[in-house]
Amino acid sequence: MALTVYGIPNCDTVKKARAWLAEHGVDYQFHDFKKQGVPPERLDGWMRAAGWEKLVNRQGTTWRKLDPGVQAGAQDATGARALMLQQPSVIKRPVVEWPDGTVTVGFDAGGWAVRKNARP
Repeated sequence: MALTVYGIPNCDTVKKARAWLAEHGVDYQFHDFKKQGVPPERLDGWMRAAGWEKLVNRQGTTWRKLDPGVQAGAQDATGARALMLQQPSVIKRPVVEWPDGTVTVGFDAGGWAVRKNARP
């Protein structure tokens, strides 16, 4: 399994993450939510691995612009899943699928360095 980074290219956190990977010589594939959408089967896996609560970015601009009724509909796994499929920008980024099958959400240079150095 290859390392795959999911996100939006103009997101500052995704830019930092991609720059970190390039600086450290880590090969990866990039999946652009805007162009390619959110793969429903991948989203289900991320929800199992990281939890829907961690995936929904309630601090972001997209969330703040949502109607309160739409926000209220994302208060459980089913509603959050529907919202993330409909509005990919509400997903905290980047979502990373690591070669060992684990999933992380967000960018953590320290955690990524440990991961990179632990790879065979």
